[in-house]
Amino acid sequence: MPDTDPRTFGELEPSRWPGERLGLPDTGPGSVGRVGRRLAAIAIDWAAALLIALLFAPYSSQLHSWLTLAIFALMQIVFIPTIGGSVGHRLAGMRVVPLAGGWVGLWRPVVRTLLLVIVIPALVWDSDQRGFHDKVAGTVLIRS
Repeated sequence: MPDTDPRTFGELEPSRWPGERLGLPDTGPGSVGRVGRRLAAIAIDWAAALLIALLFAPYSSQLHSWLTLAIFALMQIVFIPTIGGSVGHRLAGMRVVPLAGGWVGLWRPVVRTLLLVIVIPALVWDSDQRGFHDKVAGTVLIRS
């Protein structure tokens, strides 16, 4: 096979590790945040949102459910551009960065979060372990 850019998906060589095609290292700082860290981060963020929502509505109410989701989304949108990731991301040793480099900006966290809260895009991953929400936003979750 010639050493040119592949024309179809089937011609792509498999990645040796998540993030290889993005120019990221296999392990250590700057590598793609793996599933265990991601699950820990989302559990931390969801627990925080649940607790904050308890200040405003009883646990078993529909209002509490919607408040939890809104608080979770707000935390993502506020903390990704300000501290580089949600509280859960940071506690799990990760940060959200744009593929193009530089500051993540304001629109990326909004798009990423809107897709994250409808869940399915976050469950669809590519070989670099980037969810559809990260692909659309042009971001990657890396170890810090």
